[in-house]
Amino acid sequence: GGVMRFEDLAEQPCSISRPLSVLGDRWTFVIVKQAFAGVRRFEDLQASLGISRGRLADRLDRLVAHDILRREPYRDGGRIRHEYRLTGKGLDLYPVLIAIRDWGDRYMAPDGPPVRYRHAGCKGEARAHVACDVCGEELTARDVAPEAGPGAVAA
Repeated sequence: GGVMRFEDLAEQPCSISRPLSVLGDRWTFVIVKQAFAGVRRFEDLQASLGISRGRLADRLDRLVAHDILRREPYRDGGRIRHEYRLTGKGLDLYPVLIAIRDWGDRYMAPDGPPVRYRHAGCKGEARAHVACDVCGEELTARDVAPEAGPGAVAA
């Protein structure tokens, strides 16, 4: 019972709710998007996003704590500063980013896609697809039946 708070999502035995406890606020995924675009330094992130320094520091700290970004030192004149680079765990968010972009292009881009994500090899476009891991068939929600997994029993 009771009302579930945003922080409680991390405790749910659900692999959709748990990641949202880390990625679900409006700034975090935009920071991840910038990291994929090669924006790595605090000052550059702050300038590109127009986010307050305190909020940016908080979100970066969370992404580092969850091993999505890693802090790497670099020299800036005589000072040591840090840049933020995607970890393997962070790089694995790319299909999620593309899925959000696909949805945004379809429903929230009345004048057409603001950015095209082109395959460097053939110039086709990056798209997210959901497919069966056995037969390879492309799936929609109507084709899928959720069932309890080993993590449900553990919880």
